Amino acid sequence: MNKPSFHFITLFPETIHIWMSTSILGRAHKAGLFNFKIYQLRDYSTDKHLNVDDVAYGGGGGMVLRIEPLVRAIETIKQEIGNSSAKVIYLSPAGEKLNHNLVKSFTAILPNSPLIFICGHYEGVDQRFIDNWVDKEISLGDFVVTGGELPALVMADAIIRQLDGTLGSQTTAQTESFSLTSGQSQLLEYPHYTRPSEFRGLTVPEVLLSGNHQKIEAWRLEQAKTRTANKRPDLFHPSNLG
Repeated sequence: MNKPSFHFITLFPETIHIWMSTSILGRAHKAGLFNFKIYQLRDYSTDKHLNVDDVAYGGGGGMVLRIEPLVRAIETIKQEIGNSSAKVIYLSPAGEKLNHNLVKSFTAILPNSPLIFICGHYEGVDQRFIDNWVDKEISLGDFVVTGGELPALVMADAIIRQLDGTLGSQTTAQTESFSLTSGQSQLLEYPHYTRPSEFRGLTVPEVLLSGNHQKIEAWRLEQAKTRTANKRPDLFHPSNLG
């Protein structure tokens, strides 16, 4: 059976490798839960200096990633993995905002459709590439970062956390923020506490020390509802009031 696979096209491979090989993702990769591969965009340049960018037509500041090496990279990768249905994702401020439902939708298509991330730089990429080779533009929010590596890693991380076995327990992912639900609301996760039970007069809620799991779960749900209503009212549905 094929494993979920993630492919990154980037000018800075080392930034991808560090994150994908450490901590929870590193353990999941070593456990064989997914595969990933990093591609240096310059390897697909036919320019003798391995240039992959050029000035924009029409003038203006900044450089634009050229269409030829990007297309060559995509076509080579799809041929190598033997899967023409791989989804090409371009991380861009113009894209759809990433959220939990979108993460779940991409998780659902794995491993049948590997994900190929385009990590842009400079002023972006040639629009012809976006129009004809990109399946989905994704944004982290209404701001701009230096390159597409960070957004690509954030999206891959969020997806990998949804894979069975990554977190060691299915219940862990189910009780995280946005996975926890009540009625029509997506809820933020309830607050957490650990030892010591008292620090400089600050105490842990008594219910968490009671050992009564039914009361603890009820308390956590109410706390999740309250936090969501106060901090993210856009997620909170009126059916949860009262």
